[in-house]
Amino acid sequence: MAKAVSPDAISFVLANPCPDSSSDLPEIIVQVLDLKPTGNKYMFMASDGKMKVRALLQSALSSEVTSGNIQNLGLIRILDYTLNDIPTKNEKFLIVSKCEAVSPALEAEYKAEVKTEGSGIVLKPKQDMDIESEVKIEAKGIVLKPKEEVVAKSAAQIVHEQHGNMAPAARMAMTRRIHPLVSLNPYQGIWTIKVRVTSKGNMRTYKNARGEGCVFNVELTDEDGTQIQATMFNEAARKFFDKFQMGKVYYISKGNLKVANKQFKTVQNDYEMTLNENSEVEEARNEATFIPETKFNFVPIDELGPYVNGRELVDVIGVLQSVSPTMSIRRKSNNETIPKRDITIADETKKTVVVSLWNDLATSIGQELLDMADKSPVVAIKSLKVGDFQGVSLSALSKSIVVVNPDTPEAKKLKSWYDSEGKDTALAAIGSGLSPSTQSGTRSMYSDRVSLAHITSNPSLGEDKPVFFCIKAYISYIKPDQAMWYRACKTCNKKVTEAVGSGYWCEGCQKNEDNCSLRYIMAVKVSDASGEAYLSVFNEQAEKIIGCSADELNELKSQDGDSAYQAKLKEATWVPHLFRVSVTPHEYNNEKKQRITIRAISPIDYATESKYLIEEISKMRVSK
Repeated sequence: MAKAVSPDAISFVLANPCPDSSSDLPEIIVQVLDLKPTGNKYMFMASDGKMKVRALLQSALSSEVTSGNIQNLGLIRILDYTLNDIPTKNEKFLIVSKCEAVSPALEAEYKAEVKTEGSGIVLKPKQDMDIESEVKIEAKGIVLKPKEEVVAKSAAQIVHEQHGNMAPAARMAMTRRIHPLVSLNPYQGIWTIKVRVTSKGNMRTYKNARGEGCVFNVELTDEDGTQIQATMFNEAARKFFDKFQMGKVYYISKGNLKVANKQFKTVQNDYEMTLNENSEVEEARNEATFIPETKFNFVPIDELGPYVNGRELVDVIGVLQSVSPTMSIRRKSNNETIPKRDITIADETKKTVVVSLWNDLATSIGQELLDMADKSPVVAIKSLKVGDFQGVSLSALSKSIVVVNPDTPEAKKLKSWYDSEGKDTALAAIGSGLSPSTQSGTRSMYSDRVSLAHITSNPSLGEDKPVFFCIKAYISYIKPDQAMWYRACKTCNKKVTEAVGSGYWCEGCQKNEDNCSLRYIMAVKVSDASGEAYLSVFNEQAEKIIGCSADELNELKSQDGDSAYQAKLKEATWVPHLFRVSVTPHEYNNEKKQRITIRAISPIDYATESKYLIEEISKMRVSK
C-alpha cells in the first residue's frame, strides 16, 4: 500500500502553488500525519515519504474525518488545493479544498527509500532535500532514473482555444482559479473569489479631518460557508453600490486584505477586504450557482455577558422552552408597525435567554416554532445582537438565520442532554446569575455594583444618555393606594381605553378587543446601608417582586378585600434583591429629578455573592 504514495508529490505542490485548473493536476497521493482538529477544520502534515508540508482540510471535508474515511497515517488523493506562504515563519501552508480517501491508516509513517541491491543497505534521504532522481546500483554500473516531467497546457491556453467568445464572468471563471475565502491572507498576490452577497449595508456619509466621503460594506459568503466583510469608500462605493445586489453571486478580484478590527467586525474572519475603483467585480450569470453552507460559531448562553451592547454578533444554539404570541411594535423612527415574537431557549449551561424575532422571522419561523414548541426542538440562530434587557437578551437582525433541528454534532449532543437530564433540570435566566468577575460581561449583576448613595448623590447622572448600575437592596415600602397597574392590550401590551359600547380599543393594533389584561406599573421604595430611593417598576420585574400577576392581585383585592391586598404587598418587603437599574433625569413640577428604573431583578445567590465579596475584600489595602 505504501507504493500508492505519489513520488515527489510535495515537490510538485511546492512548484505549483496555484495550478490553473484542477483537471490538469497529476495524481497527488500523500500520507496524512499528525491529524488533529482546529475549530471545525482539521490540520495535518502531508508527506510523500521524502518531504512534508503543513496542511489544512477545509471544513467541508471534516465529515470525511469524523466518519473515519480520512485517518491519521492514511492516504488521500488531493484533487484541488492552494499553497499559501507564511512570511513570518518562512513556511508554506497547503489548503486542501477537495480530496478523497485512498487508504485507511498504514502501520507506520511511510519513508521513501534508496536501496543498494547487492548489499541490502537502505539509504533514507533527508526530508528537506529535493531529490530529482532515484539512483539504483545494479551489478555492472549505475543507472540514473530521471524524474518524470508533467507536461500540460495551461488553462489559459485551453480557454483561448475553446472559449474565446465567452462572457466576461464566464471567462473569469474559466481562466482564473477560484480561491476559497479561508485561503486568503494579506500576503497573497493575485486571487479570484466566487461569493454570494449575504448582507448589504446602506450608503453612509462621513466627515473627518481629511474631508467628506461615503462608504458602504457588504458581507460575502463562499461555497464553504466562510464569510468576509468587504468595504468600499468614495469612488469605489459609488461604482459598486448598485452593482452588488443581495443574494447574487459574483467573481471578485484585485481587492486588498488586512487584519480585521475586532471592535467593528460583524463576521467571523480574521481579515477584512477593501475594494477600490480598480477592483474587478463580475456577476456570475447563466451558470450553476451555489447556496452557501451556514456555518456557526456558537457562544454558550452563560458566556454571553462580554458581548452585551457590543458590535460583535453572536451565534447561539438551544432547546426551545417557550414561544410568545406575535406582538405589534411601533417604531419611533417612522411610526411603522412591525411584528415581533419572543422565544426562550436553554442550553447545557442550564441557562435560558430570550431571543426577539422580528418581521418575517416572527411570522414565519416564529409560527413554525409555536406549532412545534411541545416537541422541544433544537434551534440554532446566526448573527444575533446582544442587548441588556433583563440583564442579557438577544435580538435578531435582517441578516439573522434561524435553523430548526440542524443536522450538526452540537445539535445532537444538546438534544441528547435535554432528553436525558435537561428537561428535569432547574433552569435560570442568564441575566439572573452571571459571574461576579468583571470579565464576564459589562452588564452582569456584579461588574458595576454601586450603593444607592452613589446614584442619589450625583444628580447629573444620565444627562447625556441613560446610565446603568447594579445595586443590592431591600424593598422597604410599597404604597398600597398608588395606581399599581394599567389596562393593556393582550396582543401588544400597549394601554387600551374603554371603547364606545363595549370592549377595549387598542391604538397600537387599531382594533377593539372584548377583553384586556392588567400590567404592573408602579413605584417601590428600596433601601440599603447608604440610603433609600424610589424606583419605577414595570410588569415583568413587578411580578417577581409581588409574586403574582397584576390580574391575580386585582382578583385577590376584589374577593378578599383590602386587608388581604395589603398583606400581599407587605410580604414583598424586606426581601433582598439584586437590581439592575437605569438612571435618567426628568422634570416634575418644574423640578429636575432622577428617574431610577428597575430593568432586571434577581434573587441573591449567596454562593456567587460570597465570591463577589471575597473579590472586593482582596482589592482592599490595609493602611498602617
